Amino acid sequence: MDQGNTAFILLAAALVLLMTPGLAFFYGGLVKAKSVISMMMLSFGAMGLIGVLWAIYGYAIAFPTLTEGVIQFPWSIDTSEIFLSSLLETPEGAAYPPLAFVAFQATFAIITVALVSGAIADRAKFGAWMVFAAVWATIVYFPVASWVFNFTLGDDGSFASGGWITYGMQTWFGVGAIDFAGGTAVHINAGAAALALALVLGKRVGFQKGITVPHNPPFVLLGAGLLWFGWFGFNAGSELAADNTAAIAFVNTIIAPAAALLGWLIVEKIKDGKPTSVGAASGAVAGLVAITPACASLRPEWAILLGLIAGAVCAVAIELKFKWGFDDSLDVVGIHLVGGLIGTLFLGFFANSTGLIYSGNLTQLMVQAIAAFSVLIYSFVLAYAIGWVIQKTMGFRVKNEDEIAGIDTIVHGEEGYVLADIRS
Repeated sequence: MDQGNTAFILLAAALVLLMTPGLAFFYGGLVKAKSVISMMMLSFGAMGLIGVLWAIYGYAIAFPTLTEGVIQFPWSIDTSEIFLSSLLETPEGAAYPPLAFVAFQATFAIITVALVSGAIADRAKFGAWMVFAAVWATIVYFPVASWVFNFTLGDDGSFASGGWITYGMQTWFGVGAIDFAGGTAVHINAGAAALALALVLGKRVGFQKGITVPHNPPFVLLGAGLLWFGWFGFNAGSELAADNTAAIAFVNTIIAPAAALLGWLIVEKIKDGKPTSVGAASGAVAGLVAITPACASLRPEWAILLGLIAGAVCAVAIELKFKWGFDDSLDVVGIHLVGGLIGTLFLGFFANSTGLIYSGNLTQLMVQAIAAFSVLIYSFVLAYAIGWVIQKTMGFRVKNEDEIAGIDTIVHGEEGYVLADIRS
């Protein structure tokens, strides 16, 4: 067992887990002051719920034992891995303990579910959200993670078996879809579900441009900083080894978000006349989203170009909700869905060796598009169905009067800011 790589994976897992509290701050700062507790609790609720479900059966669905030469599609479960019972011992010759990988992938499941919550800020019941999170993770995230991340490699480094997005694509088209750290499984998946829930819950009372302003931009900046910090574990950690590929992913996770931050601010300056702190934070996150699938497959110059494109396009894309009439409260669609699509499709042109400019053909772009839009449609349809059933049964949305007043005290009996204790 390589203790250095084991330590690397465990450290990366800790970094990725930190991203969810970081997301809570990022989202919490964007909502109104009377909804900050509710918003942050949606992320912390996901940490508790998905962490437990992952150990019970989530890993068994996402990473069932593979049979060499067999394409995994669409859904399976390895009963020997329920409660992680078959993973407690490290096999002889293994590079790292299986539980280290279990821990690392658990943090991916948690942050993916938490991302969806930004679309329903200011108007969702906590209990309904927890039901949605459990069902969506079970029938959407866990299987999709298996399609993307569950694979084995042969002695020559090519896929030997695995999910249909990786091994299956290679078998059918000669190249597999590239998604190093989760452009499809995490960001497109979460963004599509966010769009579905925004449509199910409907618009906030008085929905229009400028309906609310972020109540705490320093929270937004703090959250973005924690997300960026944790993202090094997300991207570089996906190599599962402290090697040159991890170093490439690490560097690209610096430069692409940096370029995206600039791209977003340039668009803001042109469009609105002023670059904002929230724009800087959002631009950095857009760049992080876009580089996630591509971080190990791009030269630095292309990573910078990707960042600039993602920052600029996402800065424009967040306005689509006003044009098209869906209320994605915190721009999960404009940043994660659009950014995930940009990063995933960008590889079709610029991926090392197989992108259009290197290979001279569009095969890589084709498989990237198939992977991206398959996950988008699958997640959207099932998320809409789950959300619709919850809304029609237990109710997903709070009452309009509670939404207007702010839902922290109604849902959680707490206030985000108690400036004076009236009891004293």
